[in-house]
Amino acid sequence: MEIAELRKYSHLSASAITDYMDCGLLYKFGRIDKLKQEFTSDALVLGTAIHEVLAEFYSEILIGRRINAKELINLFEKFWKELAFERKDIQYNKNKDYDTIMILGKELLSTYHNTLRDEEFTIISIEESFSFYVESVPIPVIGVYDLVIEDSSGVVTIVDHKTTSRAYSNNDVDKNFQLSVYHLAARKTGYENSELLLRFDCLIKTKKPKFEQYYSTRSEEDEIQTIKEIQQVWNGINKGVFIPNTRSWKCNYCSFKNACNEWFQQSKLK
Repeated sequence: MEIAELRKYSHLSASAITDYMDCGLLYKFGRIDKLKQEFTSDALVLGTAIHEVLAEFYSEILIGRRINAKELINLFEKFWKELAFERKDIQYNKNKDYDTIMILGKELLSTYHNTLRDEEFTIISIEESFSFYVESVPIPVIGVYDLVIEDSSGVVTIVDHKTTSRAYSNNDVDKNFQLSVYHLAARKTGYENSELLLRFDCLIKTKKPKFEQYYSTRSEEDEIQTIKEIQQVWNGINKGVFIPNTRSWKCNYCSFKNACNEWFQQSKLK
């Protein structure tokens, strides 16, 4: 089933679970109350555009053609225009606007194309959706693998494309909840007999753009921990427990800031 269809029904996802763990109110406003976001960050729109470009890039590889850097940049210009041109809801960071992000996206993808190593692999899937259940949670966990590849020795690598403002540490990657969910999904939806690797392909928005790949794995103990976290998040949601976190660095970038302020004022009046 395609991800758009899966999203029509009650579900959890790596991003939804992370939202809940970061701030219960963030989850409630977006996933329960379904409030309209007060703005969309430029980083989110940029990331979406780059995801679209890289899906096209690997679709071309799948049919035996590797597009060149100029074509990749032209693809980004096309998707960025479609997603961002004259949109009033995009909130740009200081000193950023439609044109500067256009330039940044082109620089990132040029760096990606020039840095990406030639690898011998078979593409298993691009933008593959998944859905699985964990014990005692009545709704599925859903998501999408950006890319799944297999090397000549049979090792399957699940790749997620990231557009980030900084490089990751090994600990960032090894403890990343999204990758833990992807590993668990793979074990439950067809890759249970494969040797699995997890990989972030990161386009990094430093002054001089960089591209780095980070590999990780998960153990059986990690699987148990991930399942337990999913179960506990579901228990909290099911019981209506939505604890605000006003001390998170994410507060400054939250697209429900006004709704949060109103919620606290209403709680104070009661």
